[in-house]
Amino acid sequence: MDYPLYFALFLGLVSSLHCLGMCAGIIGTLTMSLKPAIRSNRRQLLTYTLAYSVGRVSSYMLAGFLVGGVGQTLLDWIFPDAGLGPLRLVAGLVVIAMGLHFAGWLPRFASLERLGTPLWRRLDPLARRLLPVGTLPQAALFGALWGWLPCMPVYSTLLLALSTAEAWRAGLFMLSFGAGTLPAVVAAGMLAGWMTRLRRVPHINLIIGMSLVLLGIVGLWSAAGPMHPTEPLHLGH
Repeated sequence: MDYPLYFALFLGLVSSLHCLGMCAGIIGTLTMSLKPAIRSNRRQLLTYTLAYSVGRVSSYMLAGFLVGGVGQTLLDWIFPDAGLGPLRLVAGLVVIAMGLHFAGWLPRFASLERLGTPLWRRLDPLARRLLPVGTLPQAALFGALWGWLPCMPVYSTLLLALSTAEAWRAGLFMLSFGAGTLPAVVAAGMLAGWMTRLRRVPHINLIIGMSLVLLGIVGLWSAAGPMHPTEPLHLGH
């Protein structure tokens, strides 16, 4: 199963809902780092917040582009005759794991974030040098560094992007994911309150999690497509 771009958009939305506390805290810190004259002007504040997000989503796209290239190399070198089956199998398992995590049944899946800790240790000092933010390019650059902050939903979505096995498709997939995070991050004031109320809806995390598990199972079934009975099996050749 090739997960479509709107699925990445959905992942971005539910991930920002799931991680609302951290995302709102970061954007709040960035907002307070701006000059008082900028904070008091709603139009300027929105412009700077958008600049943060443009930089952040650009980093997601770059990471997707790089991961997609890796997926293409894996297919060419390791699985030259297997098609996308192995990568789709990984993608299905990742979606199921995300669903179980969102439902609260697989908390250790968050340890995936540790993969990015060494890189973030190098980037964090650079990001701190940009504070307080005073210009739009500075805000965009800070956002670009922020995009590499260790984050389980981002890394999980990158594993899904890997299954596209094409750099440009993986980049678009991560762009869609980043777009899905915009409501919570850009409009952290008005929409964050609405999303906090949504998060309190009974069983909302369970519903989201089980939806992802179902989609992951469909992905696993699709990954077994080459072994479908309607296709000839070349046994003994």
